[in-house]
Amino acid sequence: MKNLVSGLLVVSLAFLVGCVAGTNPAVGAWNIEMNTPLGAMPAVLTINADGTGNMSADGLGEAPLSGILVDGDAVNFSAEVDAQGQTLVLEFTGTVAGDAITGEFGSDFGAFGVTGTRQ
Repeated sequence: MKNLVSGLLVVSLAFLVGCVAGTNPAVGAWNIEMNTPLGAMPAVLTINADGTGNMSADGLGEAPLSGILVDGDAVNFSAEVDAQGQTLVLEFTGTVAGDAITGEFGSDFGAFGVTGTRQ
């Protein structure tokens, strides 16, 4: 009987730890397309499990992501990019659904849509 109770406690503890340590749906590398006022621009987003990340795009270079916040499937972060000599702050708000990410970047020039898929 004592072994049975101990076994049930171990299984219960393992189940609870698994529930608490849920995976972050935004973690990974994403091929995205930004629909900017200048046309479609491909980029790569990388979001790491430790809360860091970066974005790289031709013409914008590479920029670290800051303020990465994931709440359920909702994702928010910002990136400060160099757009032809001007610093541009992009504020992302979006959602992750499986291997797809959608949302928009807010900027000084208005908001523009973002779609992407996990690499």
